[in-house]
Amino acid sequence: MSVEQQLTQIKKAIDKARDMRYRAEAKLEELENQKSRLLAELKELGVKPEELDQEIQRLEKEIDLSLKETWELIPKELIENE
Repeated sequence: MSVEQQLTQIKKAIDKARDMRYRAEAKLEELENQKSRLLAELKELGVKPEELDQEIQRLEKEIDLSLKETWELIPKELIENE
C-alpha cells in the first residue's frame, strides 16, 4: 500500500471518528435536555428524584385498590365466570 493510500485511509478514519464524536455530543446534549425536562416535570408533580421508586409503588397500590373497589361495585351477576 502506498503512502498516499495510507494517508487517505487515515483521513477517512479521522473523519469517521470526528463524525462519531459529533453524534455522541449531540446525543449527550439531547439526553441532558431530556433529563432536565424530566426533573422539571418531577418537581412540578412534587416528587423528588430519590423518592421516585416509592412514589411508583404508592401509585401502583392506589391503582390496585381502586380496581378492587371498582370490581366490588359491579354486581356479581354481570361478571362472567370463565
